[in-house]
Amino acid sequence: MKQSLLVICTLAVALVSAAVNAQDEYNPDDAICGIDNRGCVLRMLRGYAEKIERDSWRDQTFRELAKSYAADGHIDVAISIIEDIGTSDTQAMTIRGIGMELANLDYTPEQLDAEFVKLRAAAEKIDHPPSYAIALTYIAMGQAFAGDNDGAWETAASMENDALRYKAYAETAEIQAEAGDFDAAMKSIGYIDDEAFRNKAYNIVSKLLAERSMFEQSYKAALEITNDYKKAQSIQFMLDRQKADMDAEDAAKTKAAPQ
Repeated sequence: MKQSLLVICTLAVALVSAAVNAQDEYNPDDAICGIDNRGCVLRMLRGYAEKIERDSWRDQTFRELAKSYAADGHIDVAISIIEDIGTSDTQAMTIRGIGMELANLDYTPEQLDAEFVKLRAAAEKIDHPPSYAIALTYIAMGQAFAGDNDGAWETAASMENDALRYKAYAETAEIQAEAGDFDAAMKSIGYIDDEAFRNKAYNIVSKLLAERSMFEQSYKAALEITNDYKKAQSIQFMLDRQKADMDAEDAAKTKAAPQ
């Protein structure tokens, strides 16, 4: 009796498991997935993408699909899609999309580091030096977005091409400035050895800080510019934004004052 009951229970579990798996899987011969079964819809979309004949359209579809998988936290699946993409530049853009979605996930620093290591491994497979370098820049940007400044600096430092390495540091600095992290942004720019690249980065960062009403920090960044004309432009931009803020505050006080 006990043995029969065990067999029945085992069969019941197997049937339930099969039903769940069937719901999550997509067979092209089956009916279209229900909208409430997101995993099935994503797999269905991947099947459609594989049938697209024009290379550029297929690659673009795969790129957006990879971003959707990453947004749902399925990073391994998202990374696997990179190999389905035929053009190196779109592979780099896909890495960018995955990295940005990673930054939005509620992951611990350790989890983020592990996922970015996987993303870096995918970038290493890109057999086109310019696209490979761009992919590394995007990874550094994604790490900066995620607040992993050390990882971003490490990724940028590994780039052999001077100009692209400076660009990676500059992009990282911009992201940090937009986040209001003045010290990290200045540290990123400090890694740039070329004066022209460094001046441009200070100029952009100064403006980004001014737009956040961080006028003291904006002024400090502007003063680091060695080109007098560009320095003056940055300071003027900061002053204009500061005046606009002051006028807005005065207008708000006037409106709030008793009539």
